[in-house]
Amino acid sequence: MGNIGFLLPLKVFVVVLCNFVTTLSEESPSTTTDQLALLALKAHVTHDPQNLLATNWTSATSVCNWIGVTCGSHHQRVTALNLSHMGLIGTIPPPLGNLSFLSELDIRFNHFHGLLSMELANLSSLKYINFGHNNFRGEIPSWFDSFTQLHSLLLYSNNFSGVIPSSLGSLSNLEKLILYDNDLKGQIPIAIGNLSKLKRLYLDNNQLSGQIPSAVFKCKALEFLSLTNNVLEGSVPQEIGNLTRLRYLYLDNNNLTGQLPSALFKCQELEELDLSQNALEGSVPQEIGNLTKVIWLHLYRNNLTGEIPATIGSLSVLRYLYSENNSLTGQLPLTLFKCQELEDLWLFDNALEGSVPQEIGNLTRLRYLYLDNNNLTGQLPSALFKCQELEILSLSQNALEGSVPQEIGNLTRLNELYLDENNFTGEIPITIGSLSVLRYLYMGYNSLTGQLPLTLFKCQELKDLWLSDNALEGNVPQEIGNLTKLTVSLELDGNNLTGEIPSTIRSLPFLQHLDLSFNNLIGRLPALPSSLQGLIISRNNLIGEIPSSVCNMSSLRYYLTLSKNNFHGIIPECLGNLSNSIEFVDLSMNSFHGKIPRNFHKNCLLRRFFINQNQLEGSLPRSLVNCSELEVLDVRNNNLKDTFPNWLGILDLQVLILRGNKFFGHLNDFEGRFSFSHLRIIDLSHNDFNGHLPSKFFENLRAIKSGSENKGGLKYMRSDIWDHYYESFVITTKGLEMHFMRILNTLMVIDFSNNRFKGQIPEALGVLHSLIVLNLSHNSLTGPIPSVLGNLSALESLDLSLNKLEGKIPIQLVNLIFLEVLNLSWNNFMGLIPQGKQFDTFTNDSYIGNLGLCGLPLSKECSNGQNLEPQPTKSDEDGDAVNWKFSILMGYGCGLVCGLSMGYIVFTTGKPRWLVRIIWRGQQKYVIRGKIRRSGGRK
Repeated sequence: MGNIGFLLPLKVFVVVLCNFVTTLSEESPSTTTDQLALLALKAHVTHDPQNLLATNWTSATSVCNWIGVTCGSHHQRVTALNLSHMGLIGTIPPPLGNLSFLSELDIRFNHFHGLLSMELANLSSLKYINFGHNNFRGEIPSWFDSFTQLHSLLLYSNNFSGVIPSSLGSLSNLEKLILYDNDLKGQIPIAIGNLSKLKRLYLDNNQLSGQIPSAVFKCKALEFLSLTNNVLEGSVPQEIGNLTRLRYLYLDNNNLTGQLPSALFKCQELEELDLSQNALEGSVPQEIGNLTKVIWLHLYRNNLTGEIPATIGSLSVLRYLYSENNSLTGQLPLTLFKCQELEDLWLFDNALEGSVPQEIGNLTRLRYLYLDNNNLTGQLPSALFKCQELEILSLSQNALEGSVPQEIGNLTRLNELYLDENNFTGEIPITIGSLSVLRYLYMGYNSLTGQLPLTLFKCQELKDLWLSDNALEGNVPQEIGNLTKLTVSLELDGNNLTGEIPSTIRSLPFLQHLDLSFNNLIGRLPALPSSLQGLIISRNNLIGEIPSSVCNMSSLRYYLTLSKNNFHGIIPECLGNLSNSIEFVDLSMNSFHGKIPRNFHKNCLLRRFFINQNQLEGSLPRSLVNCSELEVLDVRNNNLKDTFPNWLGILDLQVLILRGNKFFGHLNDFEGRFSFSHLRIIDLSHNDFNGHLPSKFFENLRAIKSGSENKGGLKYMRSDIWDHYYESFVITTKGLEMHFMRILNTLMVIDFSNNRFKGQIPEALGVLHSLIVLNLSHNSLTGPIPSVLGNLSALESLDLSLNKLEGKIPIQLVNLIFLEVLNLSWNNFMGLIPQGKQFDTFTNDSYIGNLGLCGLPLSKECSNGQNLEPQPTKSDEDGDAVNWKFSILMGYGCGLVCGLSMGYIVFTTGKPRWLVRIIWRGQQKYVIRGKIRRSGGRK
């Protein structure tokens, strides 16, 4: 018995020991497999910024104790791997596919890259995959369908390309499919409709195309659907009404068309709806009022029409309403102001009319109100100033009137106030000084009067102040120096301000743009902020020399315009140094004397240079050839004495005006680099040039041969930075000296009048098919008019008067169907004046002083010998009849173009001043100020 009692415990010990050994032999290889798989991953990590893997993942400890690793409680196998937000760089090795018990794999917010290895398909237990915010590339593998238990697949913010594999449609347990921010193309696969448990589908920010498949709307469990920023087209399917659980719908920034589907408004769980930036049309249905849970409603930048539905008032929890950039009409519905949770209301760029109702005062939580660029009328409602949470108020570009109420001072949280381009009158309210956090104040283009209130300069957070084009008067106060945070612009132009520019203006250390033009300011130019990138003080009564402090304004980048003042003295040589940064210089219409600065450096960025109407002398500086961007050079009406600057021909010069100086000599040497091939306007008139007209020069004028590169309506020479300022130059055309305020791309002009040119008119002129104005008058040209001038199909003005031309007027000139002005007077022409088309509109003045001419419109009849002109054949007559009808039609078009063009022209008398002001300032709406008006509330 004693032996038996001893053997029983021994047997138990042996059994337990065998079981332990058996278990050890079964688990160790598998645990080792997991360890080797993770060590392989560690080896493929090339950068571990926090040294998390380097110090923690070692074979000295169990993998279950490694950071980011979770093991099962029974079998001690790796079930979850979470390396998110570690900043790791590397690739995923094939051995990772040996983690056969892995159910969760989260490596988001790292820098893993490369392709996904096919061995990962062995991870058949996976339920959750998150590879978001890495740099994986290649196609999404079709073998993802191996993960039959998968409920979340998140591959967002990578570089995956190709199409979305249809095999994903077999993942019957999938609840989240998040693929946004990749480079996926093709159509959304119909197989997506098989995912009956899918709750979240994010495919935004890819390049998916085609229509939204109706199959998507079979996923009735969907709560979140985002297809934003693709190239989807077609209409929104009516099947969307199947998604009754949908809470968030984002279809914005696609090419969707059609009307808003009525079924959409069955989705009554919607909290956020974004259909913006498509091409949707039609009205907003009354059924919008069914979406009583919607908080965020974005319909902006579509083609929606009609009135805002009255049922909008049912959206009692609505906080963000964006419906700008549509064509909505009618008045603001009073029910809108029942949405008392509204914080953002954006309705700008529509066609809304009527007044802003008093009920707006109900929106006491309103922070951003944009009603600009509509047709609103009436006065500002007093209730508006109960909205004391307002941070941005934009009512610009309407027809609002009356005064700006003193209650504006109640809006003490206001950051941005835009009241520009309305019909406001009266004075700027003194309570404006209560807006202590105001950063942007735009009240330009109104009819405000009175002086600048001193309280305005208590708004010491101001970055941008625009009060242009009002009727403000009085001095610019010294207190302007208090606005030390002005960084964008100070624009007081187009008023009736008087007195001197205050010296404290130099205390604005960050100011970039200053415009005081079109006032009545006097005195000398004080020291200015060295931070200025643009300075406009033209059209005042300033005196004195350009101060040396201008030389220290190294930040000047855009424009320096001092035109039409009473400045005198020499132009500082430092201006040549500034040309390394500045692009537009206008010193015209002053009394500067001496020479043009000589030191334009090799890095010269100057594009437009106006020094006309001064008393400058000497020659053009050869260093201008360093200004490789130069497009416009106007030196007219000075005392410059030089030969023709053929060396400028290597530049891409488009406008060259040497008019009214003492230039002399022959025009020659236009071979090789000196081509002037980009010239559109050249005016050499009123100088002392002589010799023959250079055929080679005219042959080189490719821009005038081919015409404007910009088709389809009136366009101007590139003016991205100088929309703020308009060039002014004179051209003699259509019998008058005219001031052009802007340079049309279609305006092609050659004016060589009032010189001493001799010889014949070159045949080479006949290929300049886009030429509009040709003036060779007041010279000593001889010989006949070349018949090839009849090929100048765009010509509107031809002046050959006061020469020594002879022979008959070519019948080919009758083909110039746009010719409005013809002056052939005081020459030696003879014979019958051609008849027909535009020639039937010219008067005696076109031919006076030619004793040998006869026929209408002159009273002198032709003798039988003089009356012999080539008669058109029958087919020619028929063609002329057709062409004449075509001419009439084209004439209407030309009339429209000319009418619009003349909108920028005033006679050199500068009278009446109101017309000059309208033309000069009329299109100056969107200048450098670049309204920073979209700072609120966008997702």
